[in-house]
Amino acid sequence: MNKMAPMALGHEASMHRDMANAIRFLAIDAVEKAKSGHPGMPMGMADVATVLFAQFLKFDPADPAWPDRDRFVLSAGHGSMLLYALLHLTGYRGMDIAQLKAFRQWGSLTPGHPEHAHTPGVETTTGPLGQGLATAVGMALAERLSNARFGDDLVDHHTYVIAGDGCLMEGLSHEAISLAGHLRLGRLIVLFDDNSISIDGATALSCSDDQLARFAASGWHAARIDGHNPETVAEAIAAAKADPRPSLIACRTIIGFGSPNRQGTEKVHGAPLGADEVAATRAALAWPHAPFEVPAEVGDAWIRAGQKNAKARRDWQARLKDAPSDVRARFAAALAGDIGDVGRSALATIRTRFLADAPKIATRQASQQVLDAIAPAIPDLFGGSADLTHSNLTHAKSQKPVTPGDFAGSYVHYGIREFGMAAAMNGIALHGGFIPYGGTFLVFADYCRPAIRL
Repeated sequence: MNKMAPMALGHEASMHRDMANAIRFLAIDAVEKAKSGHPGMPMGMADVATVLFAQFLKFDPADPAWPDRDRFVLSAGHGSMLLYALLHLTGYRGMDIAQLKAFRQWGSLTPGHPEHAHTPGVETTTGPLGQGLATAVGMALAERLSNARFGDDLVDHHTYVIAGDGCLMEGLSHEAISLAGHLRLGRLIVLFDDNSISIDGATALSCSDDQLARFAASGWHAARIDGHNPETVAEAIAAAKADPRPSLIACRTIIGFGSPNRQGTEKVHGAPLGADEVAATRAALAWPHAPFEVPAEVGDAWIRAGQKNAKARRDWQARLKDAPSDVRARFAAALAGDIGDVGRSALATIRTRFLADAPKIATRQASQQVLDAIAPAIPDLFGGSADLTHSNLTHAKSQKPVTPGDFAGSYVHYGIREFGMAAAMNGIALHGGFIPYGGTFLVFADYCRPAIRL
């Protein structure tokens, strides 16, 4: 372990340190109070998260559903206190200190793993490792699909992911990164908590993959940085945003950063530090404040970070208001998932025809006839298949395929990636703007089961 000696810091560096330590100690204190949880990841990734939220992430806690916000996915969902601390510090309504003190308690907004539609600011439910990353691929795809339809004025955002070693070990990650690389989803940026620790101990016990080479082989921009150097983190994110490829930033971090006797070991992954180690960590990081206490200057800095995009959101609202009425109507209908009168009429017509004709055809042929009837009437219907298009008959005659760099179509060839397909469909649905469907054989649906469950 590296001993942390006091050193003179400029105001900017000092404020970053204090903002990151606010995350660390809110996580430490919440896990300690609950007597359960995962403090190691929030402690290790606090520096990266501080740079992301304070300098890059486009969001506004005053409007968590702002359609053109950046999406942030905590794929390593066990480190949920990282996200809850950020939501509290940046001013999300309802995420007061009482919720952090109620971490993992029944009825709180801070369950053990983040849950969508339960906690404001949580874009997707995570916990099953790898699924956050794969869901984010769907979100990034939906952003490009929406952009192709409505342009930069209304749709121009990124999808960020924090993923851990476990997310990248899961087989699903291969399907997800391969699909994202093939489609050239350059608005997807993955921040890898590269701490070389898993529950059993060092990741070297079970894995010797070169993750940068692996991602690069799938067409990604990949870089490794010091995750505790805020300037390096900022430079890496800026470079990723400028690159046309999806990006992996492997952030070398120390799990449980600041804990004198546990950092860098599996002991800090999934258990409270204990009173003595909490006190030692407070001393090591020069954080003399009481549990759940954030100094006013630090709290104010975080609130300013949460307010930094308020003007951008108002400008976006003005652009939407100034858009032609038909564009506004289409945009609102897409976000609401409203198929419209034309879509409802098409569904009614095909139902009436089937009831009258009672055709004796295979169910997949019946499905194709329905798709052919409704796809032209429901422009937000977005289909695909896991390499079984002509077997499942999932492609309607009116649908054009999405290809790398061309997102005007309404059908995607997912390849032989059933789990990746189902997870991406979850992301497309969560992003909003489209009604996704996909197809495979029933026996292969077992490969989709975890994403279906989620």
